[in-house]
Amino acid sequence: MSGNNVLSLLGLALRGGRLAVGEEPAALAAKAGQARLLLVASDAAGNTRRRAEHLAEEGHCLWLALPFAKAELGGALGRGSAAIAALTDLGLAAAVAERLAQLDPEHYGEAAARMDLKRRRATERKAAPRRDPPKKAPPPDGRDRRPPKPRREGDRPRKAGAGDRRPPWDRPREGERPGTGRPHGGKPGESRPRNRKPGRPGGQGPGRSQGGRPGRPPQRGGRKPPFGRDKGGGH
Repeated sequence: MSGNNVLSLLGLALRGGRLAVGEEPAALAAKAGQARLLLVASDAAGNTRRRAEHLAEEGHCLWLALPFAKAELGGALGRGSAAIAALTDLGLAAAVAERLAQLDPEHYGEAAARMDLKRRRATERKAAPRRDPPKKAPPPDGRDRRPPKPRREGDRPRKAGAGDRRPPWDRPREGERPGTGRPHGGKPGESRPRNRKPGRPGGQGPGRSQGGRPGRPPQRGGRKPPFGRDKGGGH
Protein backbone atom coordinates (compact mmCIF):
# COMPACT_ATOMS: atom_id res chain seq x y z
CA MET A 1 0.00 0.00 0.00
CA SER A 2 1.33 3.41 -0.96
CA GLY A 3 1.34 6.52 1.20
CA ASN A 4 -1.28 8.17 -1.02
CA ASN A 5 -3.99 6.21 0.79
CA VAL A 6 -2.91 7.74 4.10
CA LEU A 7 -2.81 11.25 2.67
CA SER A 8 -6.20 10.83 0.99
CA LEU A 9 -7.67 9.70 4.29
CA LEU A 10 -6.23 12.79 6.00
CA GLY A 11 -7.76 14.98 3.29
CA LEU A 12 -11.13 13.30 3.90
CA ALA A 13 -10.83 13.99 7.63
CA LEU A 14 -10.02 17.65 6.91
CA ARG A 15 -13.08 18.08 4.72
CA GLY A 16 -15.23 16.50 7.41
CA GLY A 17 -13.93 18.85 10.11
CA ARG A 18 -12.12 16.05 11.97
CA LEU A 19 -8.56 17.30 11.44
CA ALA A 20 -6.86 20.33 13.05
CA VAL A 21 -3.88 21.49 10.97
CA GLY A 22 -1.13 23.69 12.43
CA GLU A 23 0.52 24.05 15.82
CA GLU A 24 -2.08 26.34 17.39
CA PRO A 25 -5.22 24.43 16.25
CA ALA A 26 -3.60 21.14 17.23
CA ALA A 27 -2.61 22.52 20.64
CA LEU A 28 -6.15 23.78 21.29
CA ALA A 29 -7.64 20.39 20.36
CA ALA A 30 -5.20 18.54 22.63
CA LYS A 31 -5.75 20.85 25.62
CA ALA A 32 -9.51 20.52 25.22
CA GLY A 33 -9.23 16.72 25.24
CA GLN A 34 -10.55 16.38 21.68
CA ALA A 35 -7.35 15.15 19.98
CA ARG A 36 -7.17 11.39 19.37
CA LEU A 37 -3.93 11.19 17.37
CA LEU A 38 -1.19 13.77 16.76
CA LEU A 39 0.72 13.53 13.48
CA VAL A 40 4.11 15.20 12.91
CA ALA A 41 5.94 15.58 9.57
CA SER A 42 9.20 13.70 9.14
CA ASP A 43 11.29 16.86 8.65
CA ALA A 44 9.63 18.85 11.49
CA ALA A 45 11.94 20.75 13.83
CA GLY A 46 12.97 19.35 17.19
CA ASN A 47 10.88 21.94 19.02
CA THR A 48 7.79 20.82 17.10
CA ARG A 49 8.41 17.18 18.04
CA ARG A 50 8.88 18.03 21.71
CA ARG A 51 5.75 20.18 21.64
CA ALA A 52 3.78 17.31 20.07
CA GLU A 53 5.03 14.92 22.75
CA HIS A 54 4.06 17.37 25.50
CA LEU A 55 0.61 17.92 23.98
CA ALA A 56 0.06 14.16 23.70
CA GLU A 57 0.77 13.76 27.40
CA GLU A 58 -1.49 16.65 28.28
CA GLY A 59 -4.35 15.47 26.06
CA HIS A 60 -3.90 11.72 26.88
CA CYS A 61 -3.48 10.69 23.26
CA LEU A 62 -0.81 9.21 20.95
CA TRP A 63 1.54 11.02 18.58
CA LEU A 64 3.27 9.59 15.51
CA ALA A 65 5.94 10.84 13.14
CA LEU A 66 4.69 10.49 9.57
CA PRO A 67 6.87 9.22 6.70
CA PHE A 68 5.96 12.40 4.79
CA ALA A 69 7.72 15.77 4.70
CA LYS A 70 6.06 19.07 5.53
CA ALA A 71 5.61 20.01 1.88
CA GLU A 72 4.08 16.64 1.02
CA LEU A 73 1.71 16.74 4.00
CA GLY A 74 0.73 20.36 3.34
CA GLY A 75 0.09 19.69 -0.35
CA ALA A 76 -2.36 16.87 0.52
CA LEU A 77 -4.19 19.22 2.89
CA GLY A 78 -4.35 22.20 0.52
CA ARG A 79 -1.51 24.18 2.16
CA GLY A 80 2.03 25.07 1.28
CA SER A 81 3.41 23.08 4.22
CA ALA A 82 2.19 21.54 7.45
CA ALA A 83 4.36 20.31 10.30
CA ILE A 84 1.73 19.01 12.72
CA ALA A 85 -1.92 17.95 12.63
CA ALA A 86 -4.38 16.45 15.10
CA LEU A 87 -7.16 13.95 14.35
CA THR A 88 -10.25 14.51 16.54
CA ASP A 89 -12.24 11.44 15.45
CA LEU A 90 -11.36 8.09 17.05
CA GLY A 91 -12.48 6.00 14.07
CA LEU A 92 -10.43 8.01 11.56
CA ALA A 93 -7.42 8.00 13.91
CA ALA A 94 -7.55 4.21 14.16
CA ALA A 95 -7.90 3.91 10.37
CA VAL A 96 -4.87 6.17 9.75
CA ALA A 97 -2.78 4.21 12.26
CA GLU A 98 -3.80 0.95 10.61
CA ARG A 99 -2.78 2.18 7.15
CA LEU A 100 0.54 3.39 8.52
CA ALA A 101 1.07 -0.05 10.08
CA GLN A 102 0.53 -1.62 6.68
CA LEU A 103 3.29 0.60 5.29
CA ASP A 104 5.73 -0.06 8.16
CA PRO A 105 4.51 -2.75 10.61
CA GLU A 106 7.64 -2.56 12.76
CA HIS A 107 7.38 1.18 13.36
CA TYR A 108 3.58 1.67 13.50
CA GLY A 109 2.27 -1.78 14.51
CA GLU A 110 2.07 -1.12 18.24
CA ALA A 111 0.39 2.26 17.79
CA ALA A 112 -2.17 0.73 15.42
CA ALA A 113 -2.99 -1.99 17.98
CA ARG A 114 -3.51 0.59 20.75
CA MET A 115 -5.74 2.74 18.58
CA ASP A 116 -7.81 -0.29 17.56
CA LEU A 117 -8.24 -1.23 21.23
CA LYS A 118 -9.43 2.28 22.07
CA ARG A 119 -11.92 2.18 19.22
CA ARG A 120 -13.37 -1.16 20.33
CA ARG A 121 -13.71 0.00 23.95
CA ALA A 122 -15.48 3.16 22.85
CA THR A 123 -17.89 1.10 20.73
CA GLU A 124 -18.63 -1.20 23.66
CA ARG A 125 -19.33 1.74 25.96
CA LYS A 126 -21.81 3.19 23.48
CA ALA A 127 -23.58 -0.16 23.02
CA ALA A 128 -23.80 -0.92 26.77
CA PRO A 129 -27.18 -0.07 28.36
CA ARG A 130 -27.23 2.83 30.71
CA ARG A 131 -27.68 1.98 34.37
CA ASP A 132 -29.28 4.40 36.75
CA PRO A 133 -27.96 4.54 40.32
CA PRO A 134 -30.11 2.64 42.85
CA LYS A 135 -32.55 4.72 44.81
CA LYS A 136 -32.59 4.57 48.59
CA ALA A 137 -35.83 3.26 50.06
CA PRO A 138 -37.56 5.64 52.51
CA PRO A 139 -37.91 4.56 56.17
CA PRO A 140 -41.05 2.49 56.91
CA ASP A 141 -42.65 5.05 59.22
CA GLY A 142 -41.69 8.03 57.03
CA ARG A 143 -39.55 9.66 59.71
CA ASP A 144 -36.16 11.16 59.21
CA ARG A 145 -33.56 8.78 60.61
CA ARG A 146 -30.64 11.15 60.29
CA PRO A 147 -28.84 11.83 63.58
CA PRO A 148 -29.35 15.28 65.08
CA LYS A 149 -26.77 17.92 64.35
CA PRO A 150 -24.22 18.00 67.19
CA ARG A 151 -24.00 21.22 69.12
CA ARG A 152 -20.68 22.99 69.12
CA GLU A 153 -19.01 24.22 72.21
CA GLY A 154 -20.01 27.78 73.00
CA ASP A 155 -23.40 27.66 71.23
CA ARG A 156 -26.14 29.42 73.16
CA PRO A 157 -29.59 27.88 73.50
CA ARG A 158 -32.06 29.45 71.16
CA LYS A 159 -34.56 31.72 72.84
CA ALA A 160 -38.24 31.13 72.41
CA GLY A 161 -39.62 33.31 69.65
CA ALA A 162 -36.16 34.22 68.32
CA GLY A 163 -37.06 32.99 64.87
CA ASP A 164 -40.59 34.42 64.89
CA ARG A 165 -40.67 37.25 62.35
CA ARG A 166 -44.28 38.24 63.03
CA PRO A 167 -44.97 41.64 64.64
CA PRO A 168 -45.33 41.64 68.42
CA TRP A 169 -49.10 42.24 68.28
CA ASP A 170 -49.58 39.16 66.08
CA ARG A 171 -47.60 36.71 68.25
CA PRO A 172 -49.36 34.44 70.77
CA ARG A 173 -49.39 35.76 74.28
CA GLU A 174 -47.71 34.05 77.18
CA GLY A 175 -49.65 30.93 78.23
CA GLU A 176 -51.71 30.91 75.03
CA ARG A 177 -51.64 28.13 72.49
CA PRO A 178 -50.69 29.43 68.98
CA GLY A 179 -53.60 29.62 66.58
CA THR A 180 -56.30 28.80 69.16
CA GLY A 181 -56.86 32.07 71.07
CA ARG A 182 -57.25 30.19 74.37
CA PRO A 183 -54.83 29.32 77.18
CA HIS A 184 -53.08 25.97 77.35
CA GLY A 185 -55.36 23.26 78.60
CA GLY A 186 -58.51 25.20 77.70
CA LYS A 187 -61.51 23.69 75.99
CA PRO A 188 -62.50 24.44 72.39
CA GLY A 189 -64.60 27.56 72.17
CA GLU A 190 -63.39 28.86 75.52
CA SER A 191 -62.00 32.39 75.28
CA ARG A 192 -59.48 34.00 77.57
CA PRO A 193 -61.09 36.06 80.32
CA ARG A 194 -60.32 39.74 80.19
CA ASN A 195 -58.54 41.52 82.97
CA ARG A 196 -61.01 43.07 85.36
CA LYS A 197 -60.17 45.89 87.71
CA PRO A 198 -61.06 45.33 91.30
CA GLY A 199 -63.96 47.26 92.69
CA ARG A 200 -65.70 47.94 89.35
CA PRO A 201 -68.08 45.37 87.90
CA GLY A 202 -67.53 44.43 84.30
CA GLY A 203 -64.09 46.00 84.19
CA GLN A 204 -65.57 49.44 83.47
CA GLY A 205 -63.28 52.40 83.94
CA PRO A 206 -64.27 55.73 85.39
CA GLY A 207 -66.54 57.86 83.30
CA ARG A 208 -67.78 55.01 81.08
CA SER A 209 -71.24 53.63 80.65
CA GLN A 210 -72.26 49.98 80.64
CA GLY A 211 -71.73 49.76 76.90
CA GLY A 212 -68.14 50.83 77.28
CA ARG A 213 -68.67 54.30 75.73
CA PRO A 214 -68.00 57.65 77.42
CA GLY A 215 -71.11 59.02 79.14
CA ARG A 216 -72.31 61.37 81.85
CA PRO A 217 -72.18 60.27 85.44
CA PRO A 218 -75.55 59.28 86.89
CA GLN A 219 -77.51 62.24 88.33
CA ARG A 220 -79.09 62.33 91.70
CA GLY A 221 -82.58 63.52 92.47
CA GLY A 222 -84.31 62.60 89.27
CA ARG A 223 -84.62 64.51 86.01
CA LYS A 224 -83.38 68.12 85.90
CA PRO A 225 -86.21 70.65 85.17
CA PRO A 226 -86.10 72.70 81.98
CA PHE A 227 -84.30 76.03 81.88
CA GLY A 228 -86.22 78.94 83.45
CA ARG A 229 -88.36 76.78 85.75
CA ASP A 230 -87.77 76.42 89.43
CA LYS A 231 -88.31 73.32 91.47
CA GLY A 232 -91.81 74.37 92.37
CA GLY A 233 -93.02 74.40 88.80
CA GLY A 234 -93.53 78.18 88.51
CA HIS A 235 -92.40 80.50 85.71
